[in-house]
Amino acid sequence: MTKPYLLCGVDEAGRGPWAGPVSAAAVILHPDRPIAGLNDSKKLTEKKRLALEIEVKEKAFAWGIGWASPEEIDQLNIRQATHLAWRRAIEAMGVAPDHIQIDGNDCPKDLPCTAEAIIKGDGKVAEISAASILAKTARDRLMAELCKTHPGYGFSKHKGYGVKAHMEALATLGPCPVHRMSFKPVALAAKRVA
Repeated sequence: MTKPYLLCGVDEAGRGPWAGPVSAAAVILHPDRPIAGLNDSKKLTEKKRLALEIEVKEKAFAWGIGWASPEEIDQLNIRQATHLAWRRAIEAMGVAPDHIQIDGNDCPKDLPCTAEAIIKGDGKVAEISAASILAKTARDRLMAELCKTHPGYGFSKHKGYGVKAHMEALATLGPCPVHRMSFKPVALAAKRVA
């Protein structure tokens, strides 16, 4: 029996927010277990994302989630922290892929096999679509948890993105431990509150 060709799709969620980690997912789909409705997670409703998350986890040949913390984002910069989260997601699968396709225009170094970046890949490649769904649902769930431990910021609603309510909370409360201090609006809020 010949070994199947293992194509791994990788995507992340949470590059732009002012708070919380960046999450990444890596997925190798199973050729005999197709999943209908895969798409860029941003084009799906929350209900559809959650249903597809369950299906991907049940049917995929392998999947993994990786994170880079707000501290790592501040130390490395968001691009390098995203690369770190991608590598962690690939390692978390526990399976060595034959080739990796990453959403975007950028590939990190030190990957276990050949890789290519595909712009808007989350809407073109099923494996990347699946990864975008897992990364988004994992991060949204974590931000809802962080909303409980850091009340007042509204993380469960805006997921740490720079909306008006988040700006107002920052102005009143100042940054909390899960804010990205290297992001300009957070750094400015910290100066004002200090």
